[in-house]
Amino acid sequence: MNPVTALIAEDEAPQRRALQQQLRAAWPALDVVAVCEDGVSALDAVARHRPRVAFLDIRMPGVSGLDVARQVVAHGGLVVFTTAYEDYAIRAFEAGAADYLLKPVQDARLEQAVARVQERLAEARTPDLRALIDDLEARLRPQGDRLIRWITASVGDSVRMIPIDEVLFFQAQDKYVRVVTAADEAIIRMPLKDLLCGLDPDVFWQVHRGVLVRVQAIDRVRKDELGRHQLSVKGRDDVLPVSAAFQQRFRGM
Repeated sequence: MNPVTALIAEDEAPQRRALQQQLRAAWPALDVVAVCEDGVSALDAVARHRPRVAFLDIRMPGVSGLDVARQVVAHGGLVVFTTAYEDYAIRAFEAGAADYLLKPVQDARLEQAVARVQERLAEARTPDLRALIDDLEARLRPQGDRLIRWITASVGDSVRMIPIDEVLFFQAQDKYVRVVTAADEAIIRMPLKDLLCGLDPDVFWQVHRGVLVRVQAIDRVRKDELGRHQLSVKGRDDVLPVSAAFQQRFRGM
């Protein structure tokens, strides 16, 4: 019998290493085929390995664990969410997720989760997590006063207040992030993952590890001579990369 394959996705290095060690002790026969530090690499690993089980942090930079979970389930895999938010975890458990683990993960609780996953695998029954994932995504979405309304950015020797409604895209560059509007651009030191937490996901899409773009500002998406996807923005000459992990956003557009 082939070993059960698994993926681990956790953006905090100490917790990622700890979960690897705990899984080796709790499930020695488990074949961990990928250990990822962000959602983008986790999506790539799911497409490449199609793991039977995925241990996913709900909140990760780039792509959330919920987006990764959708792909795992689409390939017939089981999901164990890891989270520091107990209310989300309880909803996941009640809705029929393979299981959930509160961080920091306790050995005894992990052993229970492993037993539950093994039982599901023996039953050859995969729960339908689509409604759960949609519910959790809605709960995680920034609301009201948690949304970013202004960007305080450096422009030359001055500081400018840029309304979020004027921003066309954000692009990571070294230690900075470009904030680009139709008429100007500036730089900020806020990481993209922090920006993501304060932006409306229906207004701004992440299309690459280092790019967030206003959906209404997208002009077209096309392939270059090497087959890589790129997008252009209305009113700008910039050409922005689109990574494979985000290409599904544009299907049918």
